Amino acid sequence: MTRSAARILAIAGLLIAAIVMLLWQSGGLAGIQQWAAMQQREAQTLMAGALRRLRAGEPGANLALMGICFGYGFLHAVGPGHGKVLIGGYGFGTKVALGRLALLSVAASLAQALTAVLLVWGGLTIFDLSREALTDLTEDSMADISAAMIGCVGLWLAWRGLRMLLRAGRSEGHRHDEHHHHDHVHDADCGCGHAHGPSIEEAAATRSLRDAVALIAGIAARPCTGAIFLLLLTWRMGFFPAGIAGAMAMGLGTASVTLAVAVLSVWAREGSFAMMPDTGPLAAMARWLPGILQLAAGAVVAIVAMTLLA
Repeated sequence: MTRSAARILAIAGLLIAAIVMLLWQSGGLAGIQQWAAMQQREAQTLMAGALRRLRAGEPGANLALMGICFGYGFLHAVGPGHGKVLIGGYGFGTKVALGRLALLSVAASLAQALTAVLLVWGGLTIFDLSREALTDLTEDSMADISAAMIGCVGLWLAWRGLRMLLRAGRSEGHRHDEHHHHDHVHDADCGCGHAHGPSIEEAAATRSLRDAVALIAGIAARPCTGAIFLLLLTWRMGFFPAGIAGAMAMGLGTASVTLAVAVLSVWAREGSFAMMPDTGPLAAMARWLPGILQLAAGAVVAIVAMTLLA
């Protein structure tokens, strides 16, 4: 692929992401979300039927249950949700490899399913909570905790973006050219045999791990109500392991949508850079773009989180 074709493709990603965002903000996706909500209710009915067939020992009932659970997870993710906002905002605002963001999306969805498993198991065996109490805990308290965590991640991303802009501004007056010379070494290793600080690679790895933990925790803190419904039913019917497998299948269904969001967010980020000219006065503005994108993405994530808390 030629460079010009790659640039056009990247810009197309930015335009598609912009159209999706405009439709979301204007309510243009409300019809799809209403359809997804109706299909989720239908999937719950199918789920209950599959559980009855599983209890009766009908062949293929377990496989049918997994398929229904996967579909439910997909439908759940199509509707409004905090996970897509966080994954999309992080992918658009941060320089992250698509493969790594894809793995984070899957890990976060599976961690969300695991939270549901631990919540139901712990709530029923340790705290002796009722079905209603577990549902209320999920929809009220844990939803608020998740929104607060996501808001903190958004503010953190915005702060990092602001710092990047400040560094870009300072670099204007500190260039290594003919006007002044340095006799010091810009490195963590001065050659004395030991390092005086973390290397660039070590610092990046630390930040990547911190980012991954924050993203996964923010999404996993609010388990899917459908997974709670399934786990409670299977607990009462006496085959909880099938409920655990179904919850994980739901997580994979959710991941199929968040993966698409991850691809679109990274694609849109590349499109933002592709729009910058290679030469001319605007070319120098490219150094400001990473900070601008991260600041904007963090602000959007934080604002969405605040609306969830309101």
